[in-house]
Amino acid sequence: METLIKQLVEIYGPSGFEDMVRDFIRNEIAGLADDISVDAMGNLIAHKAGDGSGLKVMIAAHMDEIGIMVTHITEKGFLRFTNIGGVRPHTLMGARVRFENGTVGVVYSEKLDNIRQIHPLSKHYIDVGASGRENCPVEVGAAGCFDRSFIARGDQYTAKSMDDRIGCLVAIETMKRLASTPHDVYFVFSVQEEVGTRGAETAANALAPDVGIAVDITLAGDTPGAPTIAVELGKGTAIKVKDAGMIAHAGLVRHMRNMAQQAGVDYQLEVLEGGSTDARSMQIAGAGCAAGCVSIPCRYAHSQSETVALGDIENSVQLLVEILSNPIEL
Repeated sequence: METLIKQLVEIYGPSGFEDMVRDFIRNEIAGLADDISVDAMGNLIAHKAGDGSGLKVMIAAHMDEIGIMVTHITEKGFLRFTNIGGVRPHTLMGARVRFENGTVGVVYSEKLDNIRQIHPLSKHYIDVGASGRENCPVEVGAAGCFDRSFIARGDQYTAKSMDDRIGCLVAIETMKRLASTPHDVYFVFSVQEEVGTRGAETAANALAPDVGIAVDITLAGDTPGAPTIAVELGKGTAIKVKDAGMIAHAGLVRHMRNMAQQAGVDYQLEVLEGGSTDARSMQIAGAGCAAGCVSIPCRYAHSQSETVALGDIENSVQLLVEILSNPIEL
């Protein structure tokens, strides 16, 4: 599993530019579904048919990651940029970004008059080693992701894009372990979640699921001065109750808890005050569905060092397999 995680998190794939991630996942899940397709938005949809006795279930894990896009190139070849998704200025100075053509740049900011302040994005720039606009290796509109290698420290894994490649990993592993299901299951590896859960919305409108389950990260509240949330790294998968964009279906939350207890899966209850997931789009798409989320606790979200724990990953896989292998009672 560690090798697959490393491969997934190091792929280039900011929102709107998920092609490399999609190609990798499509190859990884070949033979695990009854049919695999790509919709107009770029979502990768793997359908596993059930025995006809269950529900239509959509499992969504997003392929994209936060990143940047070039807005202007100065005469001396430095890049000005805007954000793709939730990029935070205080994580930027000294960071590196990688563009689709392989060019790597260093992010820095203009001189600070007060070192206690943080410049906005508009005062940052990227140095790609160009001596001028005419020999710059990237152009306006080029998208970049952060460039940081995967590391494993015991049972903790750190990378630039655990959000949400680790959710993709959980979905892939669930497909591998799901021997049979009563449900008509659509595993959707979605696009453009970081800029408004757009891919999941189009997929849910097309599929009209009865049940929608997102697989995504959530904040871990166990570091110094962390936001107050009853989720810790290494204490099990998190079953979402509420976030800033949705209230999970109460019957689905209850069922997920029952399934976790039945299977001996360690779990936590998640109430997230900021942010949301693909579950929000699934819940309100079309006629709506019973939506919830299986969350992987994560430290340092939306930084270049997002950190998760192996046990929480495993518990998330086990819970999804248990849910999909049995009738869903809402």
